Amino acid sequence: MKNKLLWKLLLTNIIPVIGVIFLVVWVAVDKLAAKYFMALMDIYDVSPDDIHQMFLTSIHHYLVWSSLAALGLAFILSYLLTRRVLRPLLQMTAITREMAEGNFSLRTEIKTGDEVGQLGIAFNRMADSLEKIERLRKTMVADVAHELRTPLTNLRGYLEALNDDIIPPTSEIFEMLQQENLRLVHLVDNLQQLARADAARAYLKREELDLTDLVNQMVQLHLPHFQKKRIDLETYFAPAELRVTADKDKLLQALQNLTENCWNYTPVAGHVRISVEPEGKRIKVDFQNSGPGINKDDLPYIFERFFRADRSRSRAAGGAGIGLAITRELIEAHGGHVGAESIPGETHIWFVLPV
Repeated sequence: MKNKLLWKLLLTNIIPVIGVIFLVVWVAVDKLAAKYFMALMDIYDVSPDDIHQMFLTSIHHYLVWSSLAALGLAFILSYLLTRRVLRPLLQMTAITREMAEGNFSLRTEIKTGDEVGQLGIAFNRMADSLEKIERLRKTMVADVAHELRTPLTNLRGYLEALNDDIIPPTSEIFEMLQQENLRLVHLVDNLQQLARADAARAYLKREELDLTDLVNQMVQLHLPHFQKKRIDLETYFAPAELRVTADKDKLLQALQNLTENCWNYTPVAGHVRISVEPEGKRIKVDFQNSGPGINKDDLPYIFERFFRADRSRSRAAGGAGIGLAITRELIEAHGGHVGAESIPGETHIWFVLPV
């Protein structure tokens, strides 16, 4: 039966209520009204037998018909009201079937602010999340295929040419093939890091760490890269000891991604400032670098997987667009969050961690 819950609600609400009212009125007429009627007959010296029976029959007759009329009216009103209340549930059931078929675009209509309305709001939020996850999954599969296709096509073409003696096997050819192979290895490593970052919440090995020491360690590690591009590197570390409880390896990985991002996208002779300072009950690590900046339309998406603000860059020069996505997953796994701000000539990418 399609509307089982509707009929259950109608039967459980209408029949007991009308039945109780009917019995109460029936008993009241028989026990109370009849006694008052008999008393009046005695006062006026009227034989009560026939009139009493006529009175009871008439009252019972009107009581039955009025109860049936009340039952019908209550049924119609309850049916309409209950059906209105259950409409979002029926919509959610239909939308759930569509979701099972892969259609995540439908949403339930919210017209009330009661518990059913709140359920509808939560259901729509869940649908939004599922649609976003499905869209990201499809995008990721397409991007991974695109990332793999170019180096694999190059490798296949050159290997076939070498095998057919079309081109000579020179050291330059083998060096180029090695570079294409390294691109594939680097992409696979990034995907593995991303998978580990997704699962980081369940596998954090927390310990008390000095965040300033970790940032300084990563800066010193990449100092030759900054010097090679003649980048003016400035650091600011708050004098107070800034300690967090975190997984050292995963936090170092997030710091490495942001540090690499700085020297990689800062132009030659540019400027980079890395700061670590308290912000209320949190610690903020800010990576600021000079450069053309990020378009405001692109800024909300720079932490998405495979997204690159500068689409004109080749994958070899601009990376696969996974580093910031990995950083976000790792920082959020520690209970923190990431953010970015950009104006022409300056970009800030930062994260905060709870103390």
